[in-house]
Amino acid sequence: MRKFLMAVGGGALAGLIASTQIAGPLLAQEGKTQVNVYEQLDLFGDIFERIRAQYVEEVDEGELVEAAINGMLQSLDPHSSYLSPDDAQDMRVQTRGEFGGLGIEVTQEEGFVKVVAPMDGTPAEEAGVLSGDFITHVDGESLLGLTLDEAVELMRGPVGSEIVVTLVREGEAEPFDVTIIRDTIRLTAVRTRTEGEAVVLRVSTFNDQTFDNLKDGLAKAAEEAGGLDNLSGVIIDLRNNPGGLLNQAILVADAFLEEGEIVSTRGRNPEDGERFNATPGDLAEGKPIVVLINGGSASASEIVAGALKDHRRAVIVGTKSFGKGSVQTVMPLRGDGAMRLTTARYYTPSGRSIQNLGVSPDIVVQQPRASVVEDEDESTPRTRSEADLRGSLSNDSLSEDEIRQIEEDNAKAEEAAKLRDEDYQLAYAIDILKGLSALESGQ
Repeated sequence: MRKFLMAVGGGALAGLIASTQIAGPLLAQEGKTQVNVYEQLDLFGDIFERIRAQYVEEVDEGELVEAAINGMLQSLDPHSSYLSPDDAQDMRVQTRGEFGGLGIEVTQEEGFVKVVAPMDGTPAEEAGVLSGDFITHVDGESLLGLTLDEAVELMRGPVGSEIVVTLVREGEAEPFDVTIIRDTIRLTAVRTRTEGEAVVLRVSTFNDQTFDNLKDGLAKAAEEAGGLDNLSGVIIDLRNNPGGLLNQAILVADAFLEEGEIVSTRGRNPEDGERFNATPGDLAEGKPIVVLINGGSASASEIVAGALKDHRRAVIVGTKSFGKGSVQTVMPLRGDGAMRLTTARYYTPSGRSIQNLGVSPDIVVQQPRASVVEDEDESTPRTRSEADLRGSLSNDSLSEDEIRQIEEDNAKAEEAAKLRDEDYQLAYAIDILKGLSALESGQ
C-alpha cells in the first residue's frame, strides 16, 4: 500500500512540476499581451490628442470617437458595425416594417457599395436598380474610401428629395446615372397572388410581419380557390430578399415542415451553439412547393431555402443565392447607441455552412435580361394545323363539354405562356408545380 501511495504521490509531484513549467511561460505571455494592449490604447490616446490639437481644422470629438469605434468593428467583417442612436432607432423601425429611404439593401465589396437587392415596390426598384449593381457615386460624390455607414448616410435624406446615384453594372460598358426620389418605405412583407392553380407567396423581407402575412395570405388564397385540393401547389418567391430576422426565417420554414432541424448556429464557444427544430403542422398540407432564389437572396432567405431543400420539401429554382451565412446580434450600448456584431455562423440541416458559397438551386434557371421586342412581322406565316386543312375530318369522339374543356385548357396554357415574357423564372416554377401536381394526382 505504501509503495502504491508513493507512486501516486510521485506522479502527482511530477505533474505539478510539469504544470508549473508550462503555466509559468503562459502567464508571462498573457501578461506581455496585456501590456501590449495597454500600450496600444495609450497610442490611441496620443493620436486622438494630436488630432484634436493639431489637425488643420477643428474636429468634432464625438464623431472622431464614433469613427474609431466603427472602424474597429468594420475591420472584423462587412456586417459588424456601430449604430449611432439615430441609426439604432432606424433599425428598430425597419424591423417593424416601416422606414425612410430608397428601399435598397447594400453591402461593401472591395471598397465599393454593392447592391444586395432592391426591395419590392420601393423607389430603388422602380428606378431600375438591380441586384449586383455597384454604387460608385452619390450626387457626384465618390463613395470610394467611405465606410458602409458613411455611404448609406449620403443616400439618406428628406422624403420627396431627389438623389442621383451612379451605377456600374455587369454587361454595361460605362457607368450610368439613375435619379431616385426618396420616400417613406412601407413594406408588406409577403404579397400573395394566384397564377393559374399555383399560389405565389412573394416574400420581400423578414420583419415582424412576415410569418403572419404569409399564413394569412395562403389561407385566403386557399379559401378563394375552394380549398387547397383545388391548387397545384405553392411557390415561395425569395428572389432579391436581403433577409432580416432569424426568428421569422425559422417560422416560415417551420410552416412547411413537420419535423427535423431547420437551422443551427455555432458561435465562438461550442456551448453557445443553438439548434432550431420544426414543429408538427404543414400549412400547405403536403402540396408541392417550389422556392425561387437568385443572387439577391441572402441571410434569412437562405435559411428558408436551405432547410426546405435539405428536407426535400421543395424544389429550389433560379440561380445561386448571395452566400451570407453569418448571424449578427444587436447589442444596446450606453447613450442609446448599439453595436451590430457577428456572433455566429449558421448551418443548414445537412450541417453545411453557406458562407461565401450560397444555396445552389436544384434547377438553374437564368432570368433573361429585358430587351426591346420588335413588332411581329405580319407577313410571318401562322402555324397551321390539321383543323386548317380544307375537308379535314371532324372529331366526333368528343362531346361539346369535352371540346369546351380542351379549349379552356388551351386558353390557360396560352395565358401561362404570356407570363414567360414578364417573368421567365416564375413561369418555369409554375410549370414545375404542374408536373409535380400531375405526378401526385396519378399516384
